[in-house]
Amino acid sequence: MAITLVNPDGLPAIDVYRQVAIASGSRMVFVAGQVAWDEEGVTVGEGDLAAQAEQCYLNVATALAGAGGSFDDVAKLTVYVVGWTPDKMPLLLDGISRAASKLGVTPAPPATLVGVAALDVPEHLIEIEATAVLD
Repeated sequence: MAITLVNPDGLPAIDVYRQVAIASGSRMVFVAGQVAWDEEGVTVGEGDLAAQAEQCYLNVATALAGAGGSFDDVAKLTVYVVGWTPDKMPLLLDGISRAASKLGVTPAPPATLVGVAALDVPEHLIEIEATAVLD
């Protein structure tokens, strides 16, 4: 594996992600922001943040697989959520948990959560982009 995830001393240990990803691989993969589209381009889970988060993670996994990687190779995630407020965290975590269960992984790379006013189409509530490093 080309990525080692750590919580260095002096920084808080966050349950849902690690503070630092140490990359030792030689190939970088940049995954465009993935929204809650299925492979036909139909929005999954309209109005349901958890369902859309799940689909976004599954789409990121599909993109990584297309590059020969997996969530084990992710060095950084950026998550954009429309109209973010802290009370949405349980829905976001539920969707991530459901995707992780389906994928058999515990995605815990460093992540940044950004609240935004809107995404590409009004039906999309969340978008997730990833940076991965492969051997």
